[in-house]
Amino acid sequence: MSRNFKFATGEHYHIYNRGTDKRKIFSSRKDYERFIALLYLANDKGMMHISNYQGSTLIEMLDTPQDSSLVNIEAYCLMPNHFHLLLHEKIDDGISIFMHKLSTAYTMYFNRKYDRTGSLFQGRFKAKHANDDNYLKYLIAYIHLNPIKLMQTDWKTAGIKNTGAASDFIKQFRFSSYGEYFGIKRPENKIVEKNNLPEYFEHKLSFDQFIKDWLNFKETV
Repeated sequence: MSRNFKFATGEHYHIYNRGTDKRKIFSSRKDYERFIALLYLANDKGMMHISNYQGSTLIEMLDTPQDSSLVNIEAYCLMPNHFHLLLHEKIDDGISIFMHKLSTAYTMYFNRKYDRTGSLFQGRFKAKHANDDNYLKYLIAYIHLNPIKLMQTDWKTAGIKNTGAASDFIKQFRFSSYGEYFGIKRPENKIVEKNNLPEYFEHKLSFDQFIKDWLNFKETV
């Protein structure tokens, strides 16, 4: 798939992809944790020798010293058959290099674990330029609200039946960067870098209110 833009240093992009034939790309907690660890390990200008991490835990992989990052990972969410990333390009070709390292390493891990061959992802990763301030802020909500689909698939059109339960669900969902926005201390904190985002949220309570506003959102025809 061709794009009608080139990645530019200093810009923000919504990056996403799904499994080929819409297949699951995360089948266990360890699969999610491996991809999260690779978000950290692949985001480095140096070589990544994935064989060095065979059998390593998420915390052990996140303790690996890194030299210089390719992108700022500003938000992420992993769903059973797809993923979403919000990336800020730091150097020329940083996003392309990072995504190549990430997708190759995870495909190698997944194919070896599940005794399969061939492509895991549905072609080239997709990208949208977040060149508008309102769209960039919307993406922060959109990415972190994705897990609600796991508890209520029609929430956008029907409205959330239980906003309290939905709020608790996304806060407890371990495989997104929600915790980094809500001020939860955890090893994954070192993956996310928000310094190049506008200061949308003065503190975690303003972020919490921002998410609550979206939890009460309902599409109208």
